Amino acid sequence: MPPQPAAGDQFVQSLARGLRVITAFDADHAEMPLTQVADRTGLSRATARRLLHTLIELGYVRINGRLFALTPQVLRLGTAYLSGLGLPQIAQPHLERLSAELSESTSLAVLDGSDIVYVARVATRRIMSVGITVGTRFPAYATSMGRVLLAGLDDDELDARLAAADLEALTARTIHRPADLRVEIGRVRDQGWALVDQELEQGLRSLAVPVADAEGRVRAALNVSASSMYDDPDDLVTSALPPLLRTAGAIAEDLRAVGGTDPQA
Repeated sequence: MPPQPAAGDQFVQSLARGLRVITAFDADHAEMPLTQVADRTGLSRATARRLLHTLIELGYVRINGRLFALTPQVLRLGTAYLSGLGLPQIAQPHLERLSAELSESTSLAVLDGSDIVYVARVATRRIMSVGITVGTRFPAYATSMGRVLLAGLDDDELDARLAAADLEALTARTIHRPADLRVEIGRVRDQGWALVDQELEQGLRSLAVPVADAEGRVRAALNVSASSMYDDPDDLVTSALPPLLRTAGAIAEDLRAVGGTDPQA
């Protein structure tokens, strides 16, 4: 059951419960029966049923036999944020050029709580067991883009994000102990880039750099991901870091040119 926020006078419980139902669906739970939705949300079956059927009436959920699933209309919930962001539209052509130059997948992400959220992506091939699209979330501590974004925080905020995260070893290589993560994030902060080698998923290696605003604050992260079957980590840094830094600089310059000093605004 997800953690419950403190409910104040302005808190609408039915809306919160409806959003819990929507966010219960993910890549590993694309279709679920009522009992599973209730289990994943911590709601009673009767409440989950009412919410699911309300969402069906609104067009956000469909039902096939006993299985419920989200519909594409759910994407509208993120449209206002992404359209106001400006960042994906500005970054996309840069990602396409970078992907063509390196012949690897490239992505852009922002920090949301203790997760990263993909806001733009160009995929050359699938190298993860889970498909990545705009809106995909991963734990920040175990990703190259997440470590770049965490490195851009002050120490108090970094401590708060790590304290709120569910730190676990996703692979045998994952750095997940808080003290070790602080050391690694400090190293990322000093060198200005992050390399993660098979910490999120076995066989996946990625390199990320920050995208800063006019005041030098880190607002997004840009990465290139590749299979660990090829070469070694140092080869990826040697070949991909210069074009990554160049592309991040070009994105930041375009954002400044259109007044987009805060990609998350």
